[in-house]
Amino acid sequence: MELQKIFDLCADIVFRKFTLNCEPPINAIAVFADSMIDEKIGSEAILKAIMQETTSLPSNVQITKSNAIQILSDRLLTVMSTKDTSDFLELVDFVLKGGVAIIIDGSPRALICSVGSPEGRAIEEPITEPVVRGPRDGFVEDYHTNLSLIRRRIKSSRLKVELIEVGAISKTTVALCYIKGIAQDSLIEEVKTRISRIKIDAVPGSGTIEEMITDQPFSLFPLVQYSERPDKIAGSLMEGRVAILVDNTPMTLIVPTTFISLLQSSEDYYNEFIFASFIRIIRFMALNMALMLPAVTVAIMTFHQEIIPDKLMGIIIITRKELPFPIYVEVLLMEMFFEILREAGVRLPRTIGQSVSIVGGLVIGQATVNAGFVGFEPVIVVALTAVASFAIPNYAAGTAIRILRFGLIILAAFLGGVGVMLGLMFILFYLCGLRSFGVPYLSPIAPLSPGDLKDTFIRAPWWAMLTRPRLTGAKEPARMDTNQGPTKPSKGTD
Repeated sequence: MELQKIFDLCADIVFRKFTLNCEPPINAIAVFADSMIDEKIGSEAILKAIMQETTSLPSNVQITKSNAIQILSDRLLTVMSTKDTSDFLELVDFVLKGGVAIIIDGSPRALICSVGSPEGRAIEEPITEPVVRGPRDGFVEDYHTNLSLIRRRIKSSRLKVELIEVGAISKTTVALCYIKGIAQDSLIEEVKTRISRIKIDAVPGSGTIEEMITDQPFSLFPLVQYSERPDKIAGSLMEGRVAILVDNTPMTLIVPTTFISLLQSSEDYYNEFIFASFIRIIRFMALNMALMLPAVTVAIMTFHQEIIPDKLMGIIIITRKELPFPIYVEVLLMEMFFEILREAGVRLPRTIGQSVSIVGGLVIGQATVNAGFVGFEPVIVVALTAVASFAIPNYAAGTAIRILRFGLIILAAFLGGVGVMLGLMFILFYLCGLRSFGVPYLSPIAPLSPGDLKDTFIRAPWWAMLTRPRLTGAKEPARMDTNQGPTKPSKGTD
């Protein structure tokens, strides 16, 4: 049998022979992967149903090799999704994806039965994107489950899902989600074109797709956003973006991406707009601190001491008189030490990871100051910078800021404030030149779109955000009735 040759040495592929109860008896075989489905489902739910129902067929219905597949599909297996096929490769792929194939001896066609997805991880709260107020469900590794989480939030036939198979060996399913009439047709076609061009043997996760479809592969900043929150994906779809779900990974990709969207959190849209705006302002302040605070400190203490108040300068002179290293060396060493602690905390088990990073930072930081290797200034600055970096919602954006911080420190050590300004100008020019699927990375700031500023540095009230972002949702710009306003209390009756 050709099928047995293909699945040779595949111990998890089960070939279960059985006989149809008819005159004359017809031999058949069921093929399925017991590693993908429960063997009871493959044998009892299907084979037992066939054996029992065959005996109860009307007397005028006679099963033969030519009509067995049709009868099984129409009358015996009506409780599950079935399909008959003559394509041998389709049958093999279906078995490897967790289906059951029923082959009738002497029939040119086979019946393939879908028995549901294999068991996976339960839906839990996303670890990387926690919120105080908002839904607690997060994506899992099964893309069917992830699609259902999106459908629960967007119950519309305009939500379209297109499947693409990527990977010559892994045959990983990639699902494109968008809302018809809101997402630009050119954007949808561009996403499909880039994914269809991927020629690779296996797709281990969404990170592979991200690297293969990004506009600039060597960009330090992420040009494709990812998230494991269904509410964030649903919100992005409503803005005219396209979501890319990859099977076997909970991280869903969002395109196009802007720098401002990386600093937005799902919780911003669940809190009252005044509180959400205040938190966003704090977040932008933390971004500037995480990027510039160490470099500015090095520049001031190395080249611009006149800025420091006299009393504070006197304390600094006394404490730094016996220190062996200049301030920029101390800051670089402390930054590198903290990055090592951060990485160690991530790799260690969750129960002790935070303890190691916190205790290690406190103990070793205090020990280096007491031993006279570094002053108190670098420890304070690095600690403040570390706390500020945790306020950046997107991990990839935070990593880019961490890398750029080292470059600014080196520029500040050699050129002072001029070096810091040159570094910031270079970063700004670089960001202005980035594009994500044709959308400027700094939009709606550059190019300026005043109508879209309502959801950037602050979050305007919902009744004030009447339109979608101009560069992604221009096809259907109206988000609500233009006459919509805040609901006023009704007048009481006498």
